[in-house]
Amino acid sequence: EHAALYRDRIQSLRQVRTKQFVSDFSASNADIIACVEEAGEYCLNLVMIRAGRHLGDKSFFPKNAADIETQDVIETFVAQYYTNQTIPKLIVTEQHVNQSLLSEFFKLNYDIEVKVINKAVGDKRVWLTMAQKNAQIALKQKLMQSESQENRVEALKEIFNLSESFSRIECFDISHTMGEGTVASCVVFDKGNLQNKEYRRFNIKDITPGDDYAAMREVLTRRYKKIATGEGIKPDLIFIDGGKGQLNIAIEVIQELGLSDILLVGIAKGEGRKPGLEQLFVEDKDEPIIVKKDNVGFHLIQQIRDEAHRFAISGHRAMRAKKRITSSLEDIEGIGTQKRKNLLVYFGGIERIKNASIEEIIMVDGID
Repeated sequence: EHAALYRDRIQSLRQVRTKQFVSDFSASNADIIACVEEAGEYCLNLVMIRAGRHLGDKSFFPKNAADIETQDVIETFVAQYYTNQTIPKLIVTEQHVNQSLLSEFFKLNYDIEVKVINKAVGDKRVWLTMAQKNAQIALKQKLMQSESQENRVEALKEIFNLSESFSRIECFDISHTMGEGTVASCVVFDKGNLQNKEYRRFNIKDITPGDDYAAMREVLTRRYKKIATGEGIKPDLIFIDGGKGQLNIAIEVIQELGLSDILLVGIAKGEGRKPGLEQLFVEDKDEPIIVKKDNVGFHLIQQIRDEAHRFAISGHRAMRAKKRITSSLEDIEGIGTQKRKNLLVYFGGIERIKNASIEEIIMVDGID
C-alpha cells in the first residue's frame, strides 16, 4: 500500500512538472540537485531542465555516506557526476552548498563558466522543492525495499538454520542448446543485495556435449580453485540449479578442493517445472526441504536462482550469435581471421556487412 501511494505521488508530481513553472526558465539549461537524509542513508535527486522544459529526473544513493555532512555529499556528487555528463550553464542546489567552490571547480577542471545558485527563488525554488520531494519519496522506497530484503534474508537463515554472520551466496546455472554453446553462470548475493559487478560467466568446452554434470564440475572447479588457495571471497552458501545429482557433483568438488564451512543446496524443478513447486536438496539430508510458497525466504531463493538462469541464458545467446556471424563470414572465400575481425569492427555486425556496398567494403583495412 505504501509503495502504491509513493508511485501515485511520483506520477502526479511528473504531471505537474510538465505543465508548470516554465515562464522565467524558458531559455535556461539547468540541473536542479536536492539531497535528503534518513536513517543514515542519503538520496540525491537531479532534475534536468532544458530550454525551460523538464526532461526527467534521476535519483542517486551514495554509498558510505553515513558520517558525511550533506554539503560534502552534494559537492562530492557534483564532482563525480559531471566527469561524463553534459554540464549545464546553471546548477540550482541546497543552501548549505558552497556555490563559489563549485563554480571554481568547473572553471578549473573544464574551463566552463557555471553559475551555481544555492538560494533559489521563484520558479527555481519550486523546482528545487520538487526535487527534494522526489528525493524523499525515492529514499523512502529504498528503505522499504531494504527492510523487505532484510526480512527475506532472515527468513532464509531460518530455512537452513544459518548463523548470524551469514552473508554471501553464490548460485550456478548451466545453459546450452542440444549440448552446443554451453555457458555456466555464477551470480553473487551479498550484503543484502545482488552484486552484479561480481557476476561471472564460464564458457564450457572440454566436455561431452549435453553433459550437465561435467559442466557443473568444470565451472565449480574453475570458480573455487583460486579461493581454495586464499584468493577471493569464500561464500557461506552455494545454490546449484539442479537436483541431487548436480548437488553431489558440487559436494565432491568442494571436498576435493579442501574447502569447508560452505552449505550446498540443490534447487530442483518441481512437478511440471512450475514456479513455487521447487524442491531444496541439502547435503547430508536424504529428503528435500519443503518450504511454503509464501515464505519470503523462499522468494529470495527464487530471485537468486532466476537471476543465475537469466545470466546464463543471455551469455549462451551471445555465444550463439557470435558463432553465426563467424560462420557466415567463414563461408566467403579469401576472408581469414584478421579480415573477419576488421570487417566486424568497421561495420559493427553481420547485417551491416551484408547491406554494405562494394565501395564501403574496400574501405576496410586489408580488403581490396
